[in-house]
Amino acid sequence: MQSLLNKKILLGISGGIAAYKTPELARLLIQGGASVQVVMTEAAQQFVTPVTMQALTGNPVYLSQWDSTIPNNMAHIELSRSADAIVIAPASADLMAKISLGLADDLLSTLCLARDCPLLIAPAMNKQMWEHAATQRSAQRLNANGVALLGPASGFQACGEVGMGRMLEPSEIAEQVIAFFQKKSLIGKKVLITAGPTFEAIDPVRGITNHSSGKMGFAIARAALEAGAQVHLIAGPCTLETPLEASGKIIRTNVTSAKEMHTAAMNAADCDVFFAVAAVADWGIAKPSKEKIKRQGKEAPNIEFNANPDILVDVAQTAKTKNGKPHPYCVGFAAESTDLEAHASEKRKRKGIPMVVGNIGPDTFGSDLNELLVVDDAGSKKIAKAEKLQLARQLIQLVAKKI
Repeated sequence: MQSLLNKKILLGISGGIAAYKTPELARLLIQGGASVQVVMTEAAQQFVTPVTMQALTGNPVYLSQWDSTIPNNMAHIELSRSADAIVIAPASADLMAKISLGLADDLLSTLCLARDCPLLIAPAMNKQMWEHAATQRSAQRLNANGVALLGPASGFQACGEVGMGRMLEPSEIAEQVIAFFQKKSLIGKKVLITAGPTFEAIDPVRGITNHSSGKMGFAIARAALEAGAQVHLIAGPCTLETPLEASGKIIRTNVTSAKEMHTAAMNAADCDVFFAVAAVADWGIAKPSKEKIKRQGKEAPNIEFNANPDILVDVAQTAKTKNGKPHPYCVGFAAESTDLEAHASEKRKRKGIPMVVGNIGPDTFGSDLNELLVVDDAGSKKIAKAEKLQLARQLIQLVAKKI
């Protein structure tokens, strides 16, 4: 899925050891469908060569504001006008200070001042440099001027120290650039999502679970973040990475059992939208054994079940009317093996919620692809088979219109 198709990205590189990661960032942006034009400072050329960046992007690399290959000799105007966004990675403390104060003494800083497109920068520096009061003032000024700061992160640094100031990984920067271009239909909204399976313990080493991978729920979490929401993701046992974690707009709570998920969801039910995507066990083990149950010949153990709380119903019952609509707006999910539309419609009415989304087909668990059937008071609507993130973005925009 090329989420940056037809986007023109001006990729700026300033001086810093993190510049060794920038070629990979360029590759990821191009892989996402963008065309990439690189501008480098003099210091940046000490860490990565213009030849490398030209080979990767297929475009000439611009180094000087006096570049005579630009017909009107105004590279700072021509380059910035053709870009959908300027992304600087790495952005040194020096460059942050210059841009924040409106100083312009080279091509990169000058085109940032002359731009009429968004500017996103990925800071990268030693932890003392990042924590210095002057750099923090630069960051505050940049934020106030509408510049998007991507990171930094905390971790091991080239100097051997550990702390804040490390540039985000290229994949994280690329994800945030993609997110930046998505429609911001949920700004100011709180979205709660349950995702993945639950695990009901039989004894310390065995339990009952299901095939849910969590991919659909995590895709919805990312799509909601891209749309500008504050997201709380409650995840059952799964190995997926937290989407857009570096954005600072997501809370992740890991749980194991259905009862733990219920408690976490009820504690976070004060939200605008609730997506109940998790495949929650309907029944739990009444009396889990504290020790491993030993096999007794061919005789099977007698296991008693109790009904688990219904998370979706309980959150829906907390809903109040706001602007003539339920708040939170609850969206249930139904994974069915037969008669999907009938079962989804029945589930929506039985649980008293405005929308149910049905997973079409028996092979959706663990797959990167899916096909959805949306059932609400207007009827049913199929969303054609696609990657789960693409489906999640369509679903988020549909729900945004409903609320």
